[in-house]
Amino acid sequence: MREGRLSRCSRNARPEKDGEGVARCPSCSQSPHDEAVVARCAQERAALATPLNRGIGDKKTLVGRAHVRITYPPSLRKWMERRVWEFVLIAMGLLIVPTAVRAESPSVIEVAKFSSGTVGQAMPDGWKPLTFKKIAKQTLYELVKDGESVVVKAMSDASASGLTKEVRIDPKEYPIIRWRWRVENLLQRSDVNRKDGDDYPARLYVTFEYDPEKTSFSKKLKYKAGRAIFGEIPIGALNYIWETKTPVGTIVENAYTNFAQMIVVESGPPKVGTWVDEERNIYEDYKRAFGEEPPMINGVAIMSDTDNTKEQATAYYGDIVFQKSVKASSR
Repeated sequence: MREGRLSRCSRNARPEKDGEGVARCPSCSQSPHDEAVVARCAQERAALATPLNRGIGDKKTLVGRAHVRITYPPSLRKWMERRVWEFVLIAMGLLIVPTAVRAESPSVIEVAKFSSGTVGQAMPDGWKPLTFKKIAKQTLYELVKDGESVVVKAMSDASASGLTKEVRIDPKEYPIIRWRWRVENLLQRSDVNRKDGDDYPARLYVTFEYDPEKTSFSKKLKYKAGRAIFGEIPIGALNYIWETKTPVGTIVENAYTNFAQMIVVESGPPKVGTWVDEERNIYEDYKRAFGEEPPMINGVAIMSDTDNTKEQATAYYGDIVFQKSVKASSR
């Protein structure tokens, strides 16, 4: 090699003269370089062989016997850099990797929080009147103070109407309903088996939505006929009632429609005038009453009615909650 001849290397080694202290570049096997250049070339090759020190930007690699520079797009380069540093920090125990956590649904759903209402308010928040076209006289409802708590007071005088709230609750996930109520008197002519006795000082409705995929053909026909007459109606309803003489635990078809099943939870005078806490398994009650799996719950209502018996009744309703299990705390 003549003096002054340039030693070409993709590592931009400076030109050196042949002679003492000159060695051949082991990475490219091209023209001789001085030993410092060769050492630097070897160090760079070692760095390229180590992923964490390689550098994500412009990467150098060997193709054949020449050095080739590979340039990544900026977006890909940033992504790769981020992944590399995350790997480094995880390895060093300095980064906590977030794990996918499934959002847990609440154990209790408060459908009626009457206790947080304002005394004198006619309509609890989120609730609306439940009225009937053929019944002109309506039951009166208002929020009142009872001891330390606010509750709904219902006063029925040969009248019928209720308060209802739209919900969407899976009875399989939330099978338990809990509420508290109190009645001041019973109805002498109340009879769950008769149309003229279909009145109760207190009742709680749970209604279910129409699901065509889970409804039999004959029930679909009845439902469509009922909707044509009455408008939007539930495919099924459970009525938890305070009756006069029918035994507790009785489940009987409503005197007007088989879309509603009546379940007697209180009967007779023993608990009249006192607050009673109730708890029912809606999922099991529906299966017993209708003989099938329940669809989604789409509404809850309270009602005190005396339009058939032409009597008077006063009742009080406390908070209503749905919960996942009997053990879940609701109060």
